[in-house]
Amino acid sequence: MTYCVGIRTHEGLVLASDSRTNSGIDQVCVCRKMHNFAVPGERMLTILSSGSLPVTQSVMTRLQHEFQAGSGLASVPSMYEAARCVGSHVREVAALDREYLERDNISFAVNLIVGGQIRGEPPQLYMIYAQGNPLRATRASPFLQIGETKYGRPILDRGVRYGETTLDQAVKFALISLDSTMRSNVAVGPPIDLLVYGTDEFAVRRYRRLGADDPDLVEIRGSWERELRRAIGQLPKLAFPTPERPDELFTGVTSEQ
Repeated sequence: MTYCVGIRTHEGLVLASDSRTNSGIDQVCVCRKMHNFAVPGERMLTILSSGSLPVTQSVMTRLQHEFQAGSGLASVPSMYEAARCVGSHVREVAALDREYLERDNISFAVNLIVGGQIRGEPPQLYMIYAQGNPLRATRASPFLQIGETKYGRPILDRGVRYGETTLDQAVKFALISLDSTMRSNVAVGPPIDLLVYGTDEFAVRRYRRLGADDPDLVEIRGSWERELRRAIGQLPKLAFPTPERPDELFTGVTSEQ
């Protein structure tokens, strides 16, 4: 299982991913799911991957070969074309492998988040589906998730705002979102890869890999839990008025003997 999140704000992008690929009693595997492509001063792109590891590795290998040759993500003129480039490789890998996977009842599973900036346009954030088509994050919906999304979504829905959330705040939202997911689903686990990209940086300048016992992660987790409990204690107490006819609340009521 996987959980990856990308947040777009007026200041840039925050991207984060866990590293667990299998989880069971006797098997826990770790694999990096964040992949960076940079031409300093001209473009910076990050891809987060979710799904079948052989499928995502095939897609990433093809993209890396192209990039090293100066084509593909190294030469596309816009982030939209970058998203389309990634999607085309998803489709090409599907053409190679989907038939054989599905023959053995194995689904062709892959989802990707592509974030970054190409000179001449603002930072953008896209999600690529298994069919190869892209979805763009907007100002109204400024974050994208892939993998095990449900546990980490509530904090993002309530807190992230494109025009108000700073990059520093987005980092905290991303970490709390990931930590909440790890707390509720053992199939998502550390280390966490975290990248912060400011508009027009065109380079990897702020990156960290946080283990389970990283002191900053431990402090953020502890502070969040303490403040959450404190906030619950300060909420108005809910009143429960006595019903006029208690018998209407029950399917069956018996009298005391």
